[in-house]
Amino acid sequence: MTSWTTEQLAQIGTADEVHVTSRRADGTLRPFVTIWGVRVGDWVYIRSAHGADNPWYRRAVASGTGRIRVPGLEVDVEFEAADPDVHEEIDAAYHAKYDHYGPRIVGPVVGPDAADVTLRLIPAG
Repeated sequence: MTSWTTEQLAQIGTADEVHVTSRRADGTLRPFVTIWGVRVGDWVYIRSAHGADNPWYRRAVASGTGRIRVPGLEVDVEFEAADPDVHEEIDAAYHAKYDHYGPRIVGPVVGPDAADVTLRLIPAG
């Protein structure tokens, strides 16, 4: 398993938006979708704001691989279910990074429902 560099973690951690895509069966990338992502320790996490039926989330889970992009960085990644023990930390990271948008906007990416649609991003390498 490859690890994120300190520089990559800083870029992702400070980026307001993350652009994510998954790979098709033929290896090509789907169009990027704009979502929110957070850093917790040495890991990067993303969540589906609209549950497991969100198309980008379904495709990411089915594919298992894709790519993320933030300003100045584009990285191939693997999508993996997040460890249940870190969901409180992930919630806290989402609150710290995005609460300025207000509870109606942040609500869909925090709490027990969001825990079920959390993916850990692992740099492919």
